[in-house]
Amino acid sequence: MSKKYTVTSALPYANGPLHIGHIAGAYLPADIYVRYRKANGDDVLFICGSDEHGAAITLRAKKDGVSPQEIVDKYHSINKKAFADLGIKFDIFHRTSSELHHQTASEYFKNLEEKEVFTQKTSEQFFDEEHQQFLADRYITGDCPKCYAVGAYGDQCEKCGSALSPSELKNPISTLSGKTPIMKTTSHWYLPMQKHEAWLKKWIEEGVLDDKKHHDPKTWRSQVLGQCKAWIDGGLQERAMTRDLDWGVKVPVEGADGKVLYVWLDAPIGYISATKQWAIENGQDWKSYWQGDDVELVHFIGKDNIVFHCIIFPIILHAHGNYVLPTNVPANEFLNLEGEKLSTSRNWAIWLHQYIKDFKNQQDVLRYALCATSPETKDTDFTWKDFQARNNSELVGILGNFVNRVVVLTNKYWGGKVPRQRELTTYDKEVLQALKNTPVKIGESIERYKFREALSDMMSLARLGNKYLADTEPWKLKKTDEERTQTIINVALQLAASLSILSKPFLPFTAEKLAVMLNISETAWEQSTKQLLSANHQIEKASLLFDRIEDEQIESQLAKLG
Repeated sequence: MSKKYTVTSALPYANGPLHIGHIAGAYLPADIYVRYRKANGDDVLFICGSDEHGAAITLRAKKDGVSPQEIVDKYHSINKKAFADLGIKFDIFHRTSSELHHQTASEYFKNLEEKEVFTQKTSEQFFDEEHQQFLADRYITGDCPKCYAVGAYGDQCEKCGSALSPSELKNPISTLSGKTPIMKTTSHWYLPMQKHEAWLKKWIEEGVLDDKKHHDPKTWRSQVLGQCKAWIDGGLQERAMTRDLDWGVKVPVEGADGKVLYVWLDAPIGYISATKQWAIENGQDWKSYWQGDDVELVHFIGKDNIVFHCIIFPIILHAHGNYVLPTNVPANEFLNLEGEKLSTSRNWAIWLHQYIKDFKNQQDVLRYALCATSPETKDTDFTWKDFQARNNSELVGILGNFVNRVVVLTNKYWGGKVPRQRELTTYDKEVLQALKNTPVKIGESIERYKFREALSDMMSLARLGNKYLADTEPWKLKKTDEERTQTIINVALQLAASLSILSKPFLPFTAEKLAVMLNISETAWEQSTKQLLSANHQIEKASLLFDRIEDEQIESQLAKLG
């Protein structure tokens, strides 16, 4: 029976281009999951968009001598195209600078304000005198009061994971000017998270919400549960939900001039406003994807966003009422590059739009390499040499080789017509049983958010195809046993046809090429468990699915780093 899902990927911040760390963290896993769910017949809405507010945008605009709107327009366009080029297929890629988003976020804030969810208070906050600006938590660094690590942020120490407030930091420094900020009085609306600790703890640790079973915590990744428990056990604190800034969603309350919604209240509501925009464009009901009894909400994010999606956003969804809470938040750890942390300031990154330009028509190679090294439970390392080896040994040597051999043989001996399947041997039956079992295994792995495992199972079917051809040697057998040869090629072609469906979540461009080559149109996941090609079905000539990547290309990419 089909299910209903709202799937979100973290809104990328529109002050710079995307790099492979972003893709591996929140976008590729989500795209694989959504493609599988849709092929499985589920009703899935895949939501994303640009996060276009906050202090970082205004700073970038000042630095470049342009308006904040020009900055977000530029990077929204670059990133939207880069996603599409890589085959990340959102149902809508919206933006938080839109009028609909401002209206949605304002209404949401007013609803919470009327329900007295917020408290308003005056306090002293850090202020950068040189820039004449109050400092958001992430624009203050200092020594962590818990583990003494240098360079902790004003909201969190990334070394020990402790939740912090800026005033707790030792030796605070403004990241804008590099100077010690002063304290200055200001008034803000706060979310008293400590009031929500009891139900939040039960929901996260036991999966129980309002005395009903909501989700199974055993299906949540250990690092997600661990970080949430650390925050709750440490005692939740109130957090300001507004900021002193002129760029963002204005606080819709009298006397709030010069204040905007905190970006971590504003941005998640962007998922809701994006859904509204999609519904307007498609004549659908947006509420069924956020307020329906039968819908599951899944957030794909990086580990630095866990607290916001598992604690802050659920609090404001629950406080508003009627909204569903996430049934899973499969956050990834970080992807490193050539043994070092990705750094945009040092250009220690592989930019997505640059990759698309340098490796024409090889989007699936990057998708494959990133999925194979996905940082699902711990930080992993992407290297150009590993990327090359995976392409040449696995994509070219296994998947591409298997498909090419069987299609070439079919065209050579039977003019591209699928030969008839005769009497099956035990080996043939084992191969066809694997064809039947593999889609189920892949599906189960994807549903458990184990994408590396799912990719490996898909490639194992191609490996089996290669082994089957190597063991049976139909090109030799053709001279002495026509019927046996026909059966072997038929069985191998059935595997190739199944792979045209099974590879689509991971390698959509390759899957399309393979479907055209085999002249088939089936895309439903359940079809991949069946023998899809009937006798005398006409297939096309063979064309290479993948090209080898040479050393010179890799050396050129390594030279660009830093």
